[in-house]
Amino acid sequence: MAPSSKPPLMRQDSGAPIVDNQNSETAGQDGPVVLEDFALIEKLAHFDRERIPERVVHARGVGAHGYFIANGDFAGLSKAALFKSGKKTPVFVRFSTVMNYRGSPEAARDPRGFATKFYTEEGNWDLVGINLPVFFIRDAIKFPDFVHALKPDPVTNMQDMNNQFDFFSNAPESTHMLTYIYSDKYGMPINYRHMDGQGVHAFRVINDKGETHFVKFHWVSQQGVKGMDLKATHAADTNYATADLYKSIGEGNFPKWDLYVQVLTPKEAAALPYDAFDDTKEWLGVPEKKIGTMVLNKMPDNYFQETEQAAFAPGVMVPGIEPSPDKMLQGRLFSYADTQRYRLGVNYQDLPINRPLVKVQNDHQDGVMSIRPRKGHVNWQPTSRYDDPGAVVDETNPGMGIIRAEAPQNNRNNKSRYAVSGVVLKQAVHPTDNFTQTGEIYRSFSPFEQSEVVHNLASDMKMVKSHETKVRFTSYIYRSDKTYGENLAKALGLKIEEVKQAADHIPQTQVQ
Repeated sequence: MAPSSKPPLMRQDSGAPIVDNQNSETAGQDGPVVLEDFALIEKLAHFDRERIPERVVHARGVGAHGYFIANGDFAGLSKAALFKSGKKTPVFVRFSTVMNYRGSPEAARDPRGFATKFYTEEGNWDLVGINLPVFFIRDAIKFPDFVHALKPDPVTNMQDMNNQFDFFSNAPESTHMLTYIYSDKYGMPINYRHMDGQGVHAFRVINDKGETHFVKFHWVSQQGVKGMDLKATHAADTNYATADLYKSIGEGNFPKWDLYVQVLTPKEAAALPYDAFDDTKEWLGVPEKKIGTMVLNKMPDNYFQETEQAAFAPGVMVPGIEPSPDKMLQGRLFSYADTQRYRLGVNYQDLPINRPLVKVQNDHQDGVMSIRPRKGHVNWQPTSRYDDPGAVVDETNPGMGIIRAEAPQNNRNNKSRYAVSGVVLKQAVHPTDNFTQTGEIYRSFSPFEQSEVVHNLASDMKMVKSHETKVRFTSYIYRSDKTYGENLAKALGLKIEEVKQAADHIPQTQVQ
């Protein structure tokens, strides 16, 4: 049966019709293709550029649309409009693995990215996290080194446990994260639906009274948290997690997460026995409270235009949410947005998947892929030419000769003020205490889970050639928990006396 109507006529990007998409234009029957076949040139040129630089980290991912409904008492702590009870906010979430390339297998011993873009009435908010509550390092200056050690070797182009554990054996703060990573439940999620999401960092929140609190955000999966052992991991399909999400949402089985927060006053944060802004630490003993629920109910219509071009950056915030002094977060504020400018161009936030719901007008102009409509002569500010369609104002220097020292204090969009002290210096977070929480998470595991984390760690560490690296890293485990260290030493065939001796020489600053 013939279709009731024909599809639209093929056209060039310029809008010109394409009457022959089957044959190149040639100089005679056997002659060469002519340069004036503009449709051919445009088609090939576009095809040559179909691939953009992939993300350095989080290259392999899958995204989904949904919504967030605020249903808890958080509006009194943050003036952000999305937290008003009953408020419904569209979201886009991208799940990902971290270290491998775009087409790599999803069953990797790797954190899982959990990035959420909220399209709020005050602009976008990106909560860019992972599925675990801590991270490997506490200072962004070490991030390129960390990634280099875990990425393919620059000579062999293969990931190498010798490189990875050489780094980890010289970065004792990673011990806590690695205990999570090498557990079955947390280190190898059975799919993206059965895992939590964590903001990892502390964030500063400000209410309408100007009061400050520090919070940590935690997505709690209503599906529960489930993981895989090594056997199941090795048997998993290359696309197992992506396939599960498409299947689940396609069948109307929409995954849900509740958003919880931990809250500390600045005084309470300062009283913790560790640095509250050290992202290798959890806020142990600080209660959580529920503030909303997220539902994912639609897969993207086009993977590239939405999931691949989705650009997340921790610095994308709304009034009421601000950075904390966390050194990793501070570095990410620059790095994440900058990598998106490299991948997608300086106007990446004008792409439909990244575009906020509010109308954007400012003095930014030109650059790669400039698509936001721009009119008028005025591309500067302040200005008195209010009749020009390009004119914009701010609250401090709105033009017309008005020059204030600062924005009015009652402006709800003002950022917070906070005191700082000390001198500019380069210094480690103090106290470091790299091992206490590692031991606590290990002891919270069941006996079977304890044996599995040792088994999983040993399976990778047996590939490490350096005896010194094995001993040094195992000494970190031993300082975290003696039984944990003794079991790993036994699994690796190391002499426990040698491990104990190395543990005794760990600098006191790394213990507490």
